[in-house]
Amino acid sequence: MSEYADKAELIKSKIQEREEFVRESWVKAMEARLVRDELVKCHRHEGVNHQENCKWLSDKYASMLKENKVKGYKKIDF
Repeated sequence: MSEYADKAELIKSKIQEREEFVRESWVKAMEARLVRDELVKCHRHEGVNHQENCKWLSDKYASMLKENKVKGYKKIDF
């Protein structure tokens, strides 16, 4: 009976770890979305000078696109 309880606890902990990982992944993706929205606002506000005045935002957004992708799990590995 103890063997089954240990296995159940292992499964619960694995699932909780995965949920936390996916949640953090979504938070990072939403941060990238917020930076994109600010970049769009900056482009509209600055007009023809957007390349100079919004460069830092576009660089930040480009780096976030590379790093902050949503990751998930397709299988259960025990």
